[in-house]
Amino acid sequence: MIDWQHIETLALQHYAEQLHETPQSERWHAEGDVLTHTQMVIEALHDLPEYQALSEDEQHILHLAALLHDIGKTITTRFEAGEWHAPHHAPVGSRMAREWFIKESVVMPLWQWMPIREAICLLVRYHSFPVHAIDMPDVRLRLHRIAANSQLAPLFSLKLLCMLSKADMLGRICSDTEDALQRIAMCEELAKEERCYEGSFCFPSPYTQRAYLSGRDVWKEQQLYDDTWGEVVLMSGLPGTGKDTYIHEHLGELPMISLDNIRREKRISPKAEQGYVANIAREQAKEYLRRQQPFVWNATNITLQMREQLVSLFETYHARVRIIYLETDWQTLLQRNASRTEVVPTTAIEQMLQKLTPPETYESTQTDWICVPN
Repeated sequence: MIDWQHIETLALQHYAEQLHETPQSERWHAEGDVLTHTQMVIEALHDLPEYQALSEDEQHILHLAALLHDIGKTITTRFEAGEWHAPHHAPVGSRMAREWFIKESVVMPLWQWMPIREAICLLVRYHSFPVHAIDMPDVRLRLHRIAANSQLAPLFSLKLLCMLSKADMLGRICSDTEDALQRIAMCEELAKEERCYEGSFCFPSPYTQRAYLSGRDVWKEQQLYDDTWGEVVLMSGLPGTGKDTYIHEHLGELPMISLDNIRREKRISPKAEQGYVANIAREQAKEYLRRQQPFVWNATNITLQMREQLVSLFETYHARVRIIYLETDWQTLLQRNASRTEVVPTTAIEQMLQKLTPPETYESTQTDWICVPN
């Protein structure tokens, strides 16, 4: 069982002062600081009839998402051109929430907690989307990309996201509230029309799903011909999560490209320029790809940008890509790292944790989140 009240209390204690000290533009938030807005959002959320009809777990997930949805403003808020702005506060806030959750002890097995935690982080990450969705030229694709994450985090849905966005608009003092609510309602209707409102659209095959979500001009209900020749596995995860052990136990028959191994062979320090190491690894990958040889790419790959570049390379050669994201609890990770021959400084791991964004469903043909036991 999750002690939701304990987690909510800790989160509020952790962020309340920072939220209170963070100002907002009077044009969009006449109610004042971010804490005042957050409290109003939570009240508005609890008043929604659709929120009251949710399961207890869904209510707590939404409550926590509402509590954390604007924490990114505490470090992104800037005063420019006579007004307060908080650019990119949603993705920043999502990473902040994940970092706090990972470091904060939750008395629950990680394999149960991680998809719940990520449902909250996804709600924080995309909470601004529904009100702007209708203006986006690729809105249907974006809806499906976001909704597909319910395959990894089953308690996440566009339904909950729109609910949070609605509470976000109601929990502020601004002249455009009615217009914003109409925009969210249109987003809801479009998601229902696209059959991805309460979960992922049911694609006829993983290949079709990947083709559509990658942005190709294909019919999402068609069983497309799969022209891939084999699978390339892209590992993802912080140092100390057990990637080497997992590969040895589950993928040992495949050749492996390891940036750590290349550094050892070439005697290159992790602190040195890594472009040379990356180039060697990419040339090895191209050789395997030309031979249509499945392999494993073993590195941290903790950001979307890192993964996108590699997936693009592999798919150019018509490989099918599977991303495996590994995670273990924070204390176990630090202990494993400390026992390694080449210890990664804890400060470096903490910096990587601040950047960590687990892979989303749309990034590859198959995306797996796997919890490594301690």
